Amino acid sequence: MIYLDNHATTRCDPRVVDAMVPWLSEHYGNPHSSHSLGVESHQAMEKAVCQIAGLLNAPVDSVVMTSGATESNNLAIRGMCLHPRQKRRHIVTVSTEHPAVLDVFADLQGSGFRVTHVPVQPNGSTNAGIVDLGQLEEAIDDDTALVSVMWANNEIGAIAPMRDIAGLCHDRGALLHSDATQAVGRIPVDMLDADIDLLSATAHKLYGPKGTGLLVVGNSNRRVRLNPQIVGGGQQRGIRSGTMNPAGIIGMATAMQLCNDEMNDHHERVARLRDHLWVTLNSRIEGLRLNGPEFGPERRLPGNLNLALPAIEGQAWMSAVPEIAFSSGSACSAAHTAPSHVLTALEIDESAARRSARFGVGRFNHVDDIEAACEMLVEGHAKLLALGN
Repeated sequence: MIYLDNHATTRCDPRVVDAMVPWLSEHYGNPHSSHSLGVESHQAMEKAVCQIAGLLNAPVDSVVMTSGATESNNLAIRGMCLHPRQKRRHIVTVSTEHPAVLDVFADLQGSGFRVTHVPVQPNGSTNAGIVDLGQLEEAIDDDTALVSVMWANNEIGAIAPMRDIAGLCHDRGALLHSDATQAVGRIPVDMLDADIDLLSATAHKLYGPKGTGLLVVGNSNRRVRLNPQIVGGGQQRGIRSGTMNPAGIIGMATAMQLCNDEMNDHHERVARLRDHLWVTLNSRIEGLRLNGPEFGPERRLPGNLNLALPAIEGQAWMSAVPEIAFSSGSACSAAHTAPSHVLTALEIDESAARRSARFGVGRFNHVDDIEAACEMLVEGHAKLLALGN
């Protein structure tokens, strides 16, 4: 199979696996035990957390390890909003956020919070899919507790101007959370420079293991208080209790370091492969349309391609080319579910949203993969058109 679904998950890099294995077999002590095996495990884990903090330019004691970005988002949003000292009752997010953010906002709305969803710029514009800063500024008021904006979108690769957004939030005394799941490891992420208060990420999007994530809580400019969502044991200063996962944390630190060290070369290579995929498909399938912002390192993730077919649904295209792993523009079967909320938020009509597909080019893809994939995708599209006629 040719794997072009690197926004959904990434293959765990063999170098990451090698770093993790000893902490699953030989050095297996509970990091919270006081005997030598436990101390050894704890020290290695703490070293990895320090490494992670350094890569994000965040204070070491601000890094909380979790099971993944969904837990991190819940802890950040619920934990901040429901803290006993937090009295504001308005929260703001963006219409294209991941359900791991939108569903938490919906739940808090049911608990009495006032929620505002800010739109993004429409498809066809240079910055399609990027939040409208003017409307975001208007949405934030003196009762706003928290604003949550995804750093890089998982479907269309749109990159948000986080530093500008942070300024708008802090001018009104609101805190800023970012689901940076697609950003960490793919583009430079600096907590202090961007001035973000809460940041979520997960290892399996950056060639690390599933089941390990993080939440950065505060930076050196502001203190952030969270109401714990998981209690029992008091680990991680009581913010997130539970036995910690040394192998996973070491794996995440290793993966992040590799991404950091190889980022410039990786950007150039995957952008070149993504461009080759788009140019080839666009030249051989008449009527293709790009969904999301124009290509460019400030606007769109280098490996992201989201396109709309002229006549064939994305789900059908996937079924016609089972040798390639990519994603439909819809969350599930177009016959039974609504089209992607991200695409409809770009003012793309439902028909075009159902005719869309997402490709994520990654570290382990090569030009031969892209050329072979193009041949199969074009052939699969032609077969579907013939069946339709």
